[in-house]
Amino acid sequence: MVKQAVESTVNGKIRCDACPVMCYIADGRAGACDRYANVGGDLVRVDPLTMIENTVSAGGKVVEFMPGPEREWDGDIVAAGHRFITAVGAGTTYPDYKPAPFIVSQKTDGVDMVTVVTEGIFSYCGAKVKIDTDRFVGPETALVRVDGEPVGHVTTGEYGSQMLSLGGVHHLTGGGKKEGRVTCEALMRLCNRERVDFTVDGGAALSLQAGRPPVIDGVEEARMRVGCGSASIGMFAKQWKDMVDEVVVVDDHITGVLSEHQAGKLLDVPPTGIRIKGRRSTPGRYFRVAEPGTGWGGTNISDPLTILGAFDPAVARPGLKLLMLSTTGEQYGYYVLDEALNPVLQDVLPDAVRASVETVAENCEPASVSVLFVGGAGGSLRAGVTTNPVRLTRSVKAALTHVSCGGAPAYVWPGGGITVMVDVTEMPAGSFGYVPTPAIVAPIEFTMRLDDYRALGGHMDAVVPIEEAVAQAERRIAPVVERAWPTDRRNFAWGG
Repeated sequence: MVKQAVESTVNGKIRCDACPVMCYIADGRAGACDRYANVGGDLVRVDPLTMIENTVSAGGKVVEFMPGPEREWDGDIVAAGHRFITAVGAGTTYPDYKPAPFIVSQKTDGVDMVTVVTEGIFSYCGAKVKIDTDRFVGPETALVRVDGEPVGHVTTGEYGSQMLSLGGVHHLTGGGKKEGRVTCEALMRLCNRERVDFTVDGGAALSLQAGRPPVIDGVEEARMRVGCGSASIGMFAKQWKDMVDEVVVVDDHITGVLSEHQAGKLLDVPPTGIRIKGRRSTPGRYFRVAEPGTGWGGTNISDPLTILGAFDPAVARPGLKLLMLSTTGEQYGYYVLDEALNPVLQDVLPDAVRASVETVAENCEPASVSVLFVGGAGGSLRAGVTTNPVRLTRSVKAALTHVSCGGAPAYVWPGGGITVMVDVTEMPAGSFGYVPTPAIVAPIEFTMRLDDYRALGGHMDAVVPIEEAVAQAERRIAPVVERAWPTDRRNFAWGG
């Protein structure tokens, strides 16, 4: 465990100054954050300092010591492999004037490199959550709650996915005390890949876990849609044109109709006299055939015939074959028009039609929950890197400094400041913590050439060889993201 300097002791209790709470901690006890403890008079970071090792770039092969996404192991360090000290378990720099807990140097491919390692305290942070489903989770801007407290809102949906925006400074510190505490805990658990239950005002109950299928109103989602109703018609029109007379793909976005669609026209599919209740956009494409919901194609319908009007008797005929299905192929119905031109559901689905429905389902990707942590590097974090923080920002924007979070590549937003976004499933397990202010604690590393670090006003007196940090690393893992390595020259403008 990493030891921190003790600045003050009162009645046998040591003061922790790793965050503004400034706990006094008795021997054998932990602080309010559960991240620091008094161990025999030493202030220690209770989570182990985490190091990533990679022997691939050294010409070797990464061996899976244990199954699972992280492949954690307890073996010795392979001296020939590349090593990267992450900020997981490293500690923080509060109250600002301190250099980062670890500023390590190592030579990589003949280049002297430096990595500044720190756990950032993020008040301005949150999570963007992508839920692969076409089911309605709630109205846009509706509040998302945990234990009744607002922790975020529904935001603009993406293609085949519903989106949530969770956390943020207004929920963490701008609302009630309970709201901040609940928001902080929910964010930490979600980013640590734990399952968290949410409710949406006017919407669904959600059970979400990064990298796992979403559970909506108690039902686990299996597939994200193959495309909208119109796209589905286009993709499978050739298969359907000689199989049935008409196809309707029900979708909350765009419901597609084969005979009217451009794909059907080009394939000489004749008119069928079908009438759709909805707002016609362009031929064969209809908006708002029903209200959003958890039924067919993300609508609120359970009977697809409710979106049909009466068939045009001048065009339709008895015996006309109609296939109706949802965009995931999970719901479908095969109908034949009777003498009165009413669709009659058939008990037996022809083999060819069944195969086409299965093809739609086969082309749907597995539904999953994606969680991206978003945070802005504040003053204490940047001051821990350099005495002139704006130079760090410029260095990052100039691609002279590479930003990673727990070793995972971080996307840096354009514009001012250093706002990063990272996929939590690419980070070591247990990367996130909290402080009771409340705020989220997340690992962040800045890697650059030693000369560039000197030029931006880095804490040169605090630079130590990587071996000193390696000696304190109690947790060693293989790369979670094997395609990315923080010191790789391709991360930098000078790397060619």
